[in-house]
Amino acid sequence: MSLAMLIIGLALFLGVHAFTMQRRVRGRLMARIGEGPYRGLYSLVSITGLVLIIYGYGAYRSSGMIPLWNPPAFLRHITFLLMLIAFVLLAATYPPSHIKRWVRHPMITAVILWSVGHLLVRGDLGSILMFGGFLLWGILARVSMESRAREAAPSAAVMQREPRWQTDLVVVAVGLVAYFAFVIWGHPWLIGVPLV
Repeated sequence: MSLAMLIIGLALFLGVHAFTMQRRVRGRLMARIGEGPYRGLYSLVSITGLVLIIYGYGAYRSSGMIPLWNPPAFLRHITFLLMLIAFVLLAATYPPSHIKRWVRHPMITAVILWSVGHLLVRGDLGSILMFGGFLLWGILARVSMESRAREAAPSAAVMQREPRWQTDLVVVAVGLVAYFAFVIWGHPWLIGVPLV
């Protein structure tokens, strides 16, 4: 039952996010029901899916996970490195930094790294479904965003603020602080699994 709840949550949360990639269909639906109701429905489905993912995965873990393979211990170090990069990219999502210019879609890339990192160290069915689902969505979202960027007017790039190196330093500092705080306190508190 817990695994089914996790799968339903993933289908809702990732499905509604994947739907936004279909810009024409999304536009037609928004025109039909209105922007306000569309955003309300989108938020409701997203939150419902997220709650089901969190509750379903927690129940799945406590009821006994289904092992599929045993990841080697050295992969933990790769995961720690990927997560460090992911936290820096999350911090680079909005400020006009060189990191954002180079990576282009830092939040989506952070989700991809988070997914890959956890797939390296979690060999059970529920984890593979959850992190694999987010990895697939992240890849599709990157492809969709790149496609939309190519179709956008060239003037859109001119409107972006010029990055400054000071912003990059702040982004890296914020990402590092958030990473170490999460590794030491956040992960054990939120996930219930101590990392150090």
